[in-house]
Amino acid sequence: MRNIALVTGASSGMGKEFVREISKKYKGLDEIWVVARRRERLRELKKEIIGTRVRILPLDLMEEESFERLKMVLAKEQPVVRILVNASGYGISGSFEHQTEEDAAGMIHLNCEALTRITYLVLPYLRRGSFIYQMASSAGFAPQPNFTVYAATKAYVKSFSIALRQELSYQGIRVIAVCPGPVKTEFFDRAYEQEEVKFYKKFVMAAPKKVVRKAIRDARKNKAVSVYIYYVIHCLFIKREAKKILKKERYRYSLFVWEVVIGWLPIRMRRKQNNDICFAGIVSRIRHGS
Repeated sequence: MRNIALVTGASSGMGKEFVREISKKYKGLDEIWVVARRRERLRELKKEIIGTRVRILPLDLMEEESFERLKMVLAKEQPVVRILVNASGYGISGSFEHQTEEDAAGMIHLNCEALTRITYLVLPYLRRGSFIYQMASSAGFAPQPNFTVYAATKAYVKSFSIALRQELSYQGIRVIAVCPGPVKTEFFDRAYEQEEVKFYKKFVMAAPKKVVRKAIRDARKNKAVSVYIYYVIHCLFIKREAKKILKKERYRYSLFVWEVVIGWLPIRMRRKQNNDICFAGIVSRIRHGS
């Protein structure tokens, strides 16, 4: 059986960068399966990769038939999936009431449902020592006004990943939630079509290569969450913007809660998550008698 990596969202952004880094750092792979809807982009990426065979799967994860096609390919090929990277997703900024229903539902479908279904389909082909990289975001640590749906979807990804990590730990499968702040990718071209990117996000934007390399290092260290260093600075600016929004609405109590969450909870959660001290971990250990 062939050892493979499977990467969704591989035509651009973080998915594309994961393909590049995986080809360099995981030499024992026979193939890298790249999944995205833009076939031409995948062909260009294939030409870049030297030393590892790349298999193109032009699938649109917004379409139901794509999941059936992937299921059939997996069943036919019976690969051993050493690495799964769920990097498909998008975000739209702006107030919830001014977003289209299609955009709001689309973010939930691609960021949450598609990620969950891909994980479920690939799970039977994972083995001890396999890795699952789930692309979450620093937006998942706390609610974000004007990024309402996107932040909520990434909170789901983070929670799902940490809980799944505990369930799969006894099989030797590692799951890591990758939670960067702003990254220099095409994501922002779509996310901020209707408005200017906030200055602080431009200030703290990280290079995708650095974010991916840190995620791979953190996964090898068996961390539950990978957060790039600019995240701390990013949080300070989010807190500042949140104050403006909430003061305008005169939600004094909400402002206080927001400050507590954004300033304290992410740090505490990172400590707990990376040491496996979380509710899901405790329950899992009790159930398995450890």
